[in-house]
Amino acid sequence: MCFQARVDSNLHANMDATLAKTAKQFDEVIGGCRDLFTKKTHDYGTAWRILRTPSLTDQIFIKAQRIRTLEEKGTSRVGEGIHDEFVGIINYAVMAMIQMQLSGDEALELGTERAASLYDAQVAQTKALMLDKNHDYGEAWRDMRVSSFTDLILMKLLRIKQIEDNSGVTLVSEGIDSGYRDILNYAVFALIQLKEQAASRA
Repeated sequence: MCFQARVDSNLHANMDATLAKTAKQFDEVIGGCRDLFTKKTHDYGTAWRILRTPSLTDQIFIKAQRIRTLEEKGTSRVGEGIHDEFVGIINYAVMAMIQMQLSGDEALELGTERAASLYDAQVAQTKALMLDKNHDYGEAWRDMRVSSFTDLILMKLLRIKQIEDNSGVTLVSEGIDSGYRDILNYAVFALIQLKEQAASRA
């Protein structure tokens, strides 16, 4: 094997290993979010189904805006910190995608098992998108700051709100569901970064 071929082979092997690491970390983050989602579904049912997608967009916006405030002020006076807010963003994004999938005559109460199945289906599609983009962009997100993910989430939300205000009509942009998928992936990346930062300080 020539030198260049060996270099290319090593690069591909390194990229495959990094993508595998990202896939594993994605699953670990989602595992925690899903556990919380199923426990809340057990306790409250799927009461969130009464919310229309613009209301879910606003819920995500509130959480993202609070993260940005906490990042700038550095302290929290009430309850949940940045980690918990990113978890909330992930679960609300999944809820929004489920709402978009279900027909208007679907019963509000889904049951824990069906809600979890719908959750898994949306996450699987979103993970596939993440892996495709990571392949093309070379895991560039690993060099980004957590605050940048916060800003990107807020930007995506403002775009979604504009599309919602335009009754879902776009000329060149991707649809609302693509925005939710990007938001979910950005929040997962942020939680991975936060975990790695905590580990490096330990």
